Amino acid sequence: MIDAKLLVEKAYEAQKFSYTPYSNFNVGAALLGTNGKIYLGCNIENAAFTPTNCAERTAFFKAVSEGQKDFLAIAIVGNKADAEETDYCAPCGVCRQVIAEFCDPKTFKIYLAKNKDEFKEYTLEELLPLGFTGKDLD
Repeated sequence: MIDAKLLVEKAYEAQKFSYTPYSNFNVGAALLGTNGKIYLGCNIENAAFTPTNCAERTAFFKAVSEGQKDFLAIAIVGNKADAEETDYCAPCGVCRQVIAEFCDPKTFKIYLAKNKDEFKEYTLEELLPLGFTGKDLD
């Protein structure tokens, strides 16, 4: 069973570590592996922009670099650092593609949170219809 509320809380924890001197838009992610471990990620900006890494990819790359390649769910939070209110923050297209590399589009859960008590649940398939995967290379 996935504890979505715990994942959202962990995403907010990760968001505190964001490095965003250019956009001031802080994103946190908490990725749940099938091993039960939660991998945290934050966005990390760069003055050249292209080397910037999103929170979701940071979490995935941390997990994969530690040997975990099977996942159940991710929670994502994001907003301007000085925002009084948060809105739902969906993963960008590049992050959706990274998620598709490792996750079953029909079962992998994506939780987008407005706050620690309000969040929406999606499957990867809902956020990336007709996604491109390694199966398309066969």
